[in-house]
This record gives sequence, structure tokens and C-alpha cells, in this order.
Amino acid sequence: MRIGVIGTGRIGTLHARTLSRHREVGSLILTDAEPARAQELALRLGETAAPGVDEIFRWGVDAVVITTATPAHAELIGRAARSGLPVFCEKPIALDLPGTLAALAEVESAGTVLHMGFQRRFDAGYAGAREAVRAGRLGRLHTVRAMTCDQSPPPPDWLPLSGGLFRDTLLHDFDVLRWVTGREVLDVYATGSDGGPGMFRDAGDVDTGAALLTLDDGTLATVTATRLNGAGYDVRMELAGERDTVVVGLDDRTPLASTEPTGPPPADKPWSGFVDRFGPAYEAELDAFVEVVRGERPNPCDGREALRALRIAEACEISRRERRPVALTEVQDRAPHPYG
Repeated sequence: MRIGVIGTGRIGTLHARTLSRHREVGSLILTDAEPARAQELALRLGETAAPGVDEIFRWGVDAVVITTATPAHAELIGRAARSGLPVFCEKPIALDLPGTLAALAEVESAGTVLHMGFQRRFDAGYAGAREAVRAGRLGRLHTVRAMTCDQSPPPPDWLPLSGGLFRDTLLHDFDVLRWVTGREVLDVYATGSDGGPGMFRDAGDVDTGAALLTLDDGTLATVTATRLNGAGYDVRMELAGERDTVVVGLDDRTPLASTEPTGPPPADKPWSGFVDRFGPAYEAELDAFVEVVRGERPNPCDGREALRALRIAEACEISRRERRPVALTEVQDRAPHPYG
């Protein structure tokens, strides 16, 4: 199997390394907006670098992995679909609903595969929480608390391209909330704070955000995020039911310090970032993609999942700007679509 990797930044490099040593992948073609970066990685991995995206499609590949900057995702997904190629793409498809819907329409029309990079679905902790909920271990689920806290902020010039805290950072939380609970979000109430560095205000973004989500069975979920968690990278989910409570992301590397006399000691080596925290999950999701390409399993995370997560993020952005609750039906009414 020959796979084209478009984008060789941090996550693209990680995926290229994983695929380069995969037993079912014979070779890679790498390209990047900065050709020298792709060439350097290709030399390190013993793979082939292409001068541009055109060569990826012209030289012939069996599948494409898209890890470029977000604004290029939708166009590349459409191009791969028209070429009849299965695609793995990092989230999101696009930063708006029209762009997302257009790319999904291309995939639907071509009858190809779009596997989204929601790696938390392949993390052992989240999988264990999903099993606990589905097996009835927790009883009636009444409360979910999810959080994503980055240790340090991103570069200032990246913020205007990110789509904002709810579309970027919290998109993973919105997706995995649906996946773990098996429920849909009915409405949201969201707010944010821009009290940190001025670059967030300059970008029209917030550095810290919170949302209260009501699920379709009445479960209440709080989802929070910050770009300024100095203690370390902290990603957790707590699920509380009438019988039991479980937590994802609580281990000896969680950046927490207890003030209780008998509490656990602070983490000796706290998580530093998403690559560190979710390394095995990133490998597992690419294993799944290779199996999908080989026809050995159905697609475990198609583009419609990204659409549903983006709708929640859009509702949160409307709520934050207008300071009011927003029903998900509002977002659906603003952007009719064929997927439900």
C-alpha cells in the first residue's frame, strides 16, 4: 500500500513515522507547503518527497492522509474524493458548516471513505468509559464533566486561523462526549474569558471557555477549556451516575496537586501536550484507517461525526457571542444538510 501524506508539521510528522513502520504500508509520498520540510522528513524515514500536492495524485497512491493547516482540508478532501481515494483527515473538515457540507457532498457523491482524526475514540481510557456507560455500570447517567487544558498558548499568528476555542480545542470534547454517552446534544449555554494575553482579544477569541450542554436524555454535561494551564496538559472526563462514577485521564501524570493531607503527590512528569498524552491513540486510529482501506473493517469515524461535533461548536460560539442558550435545531435551521 502506498499512502500520500499532505502536510509534514508536528502531527503530519507523527503520522508519517507511524505509517512508515506499519507492516501493511509499503511506501509513503510526503509533501508540504514548505517542500524542504517534507524533503528532510522523507530522508529521515527513507520515503519519497513530492514537490507539491499535484504530484501526490499524479504519481499514484492508494490513500491520502491530510494533516495540513485547516483551511486546506475541505479542498483536499474533495480532490481525493474525485480521484476515488480514501482519506484520513485531521479535524476539522472546515471551520464553517457550508465548507464542511460541501466536502461531505463530494465524498458522498464519489462513494469514497473519509476517516476523521478524532483520536480520543481510540484512547483506552475513553473506550473504558464508553463500555462502563453502555454496560449500565453507572446506572442512570446524570452528570458529565469534560475538560481540555493546554499548558501554553499557541503562536499568535495561528489564532486567527484556528476557528476559536470552541471550534478548535473543544471539538474533540464534543465528539467524544457523543461517542462515550451515545447521546445527542439538545442545547448549549456557553461563555468565555479573554483575560489572558492580548493576542486572544486581537483574534476575537477567548483563552478560557465553558459550556453547559443538555443531552437528549436529560444528562447535564459541562465542557471547559483553557490555553493557559501552567501545571501541564490536562484532558479528563468524569461521568457520574446513580450507581457509580468513573474518570478518564486520571493517572500519575495528571497535572494536579491535592491540598488534602492524605492526597496523592503531584505528578513527577506531567503530560506536556497532546502528542505525549495520546501517542498510542494516534497509532491506533491509523491502524484502523489502514484496515478500512484494505476493506477489513467499516469506517469507525466518518465525516458525519465531524459535522455533528462542529454543529455543537457553532452553537457554543453563537451562545458566547449573544449571551443566551442556543438549541442545536437553530444551527440545523441555519445550515440545511442531507445527513441528519
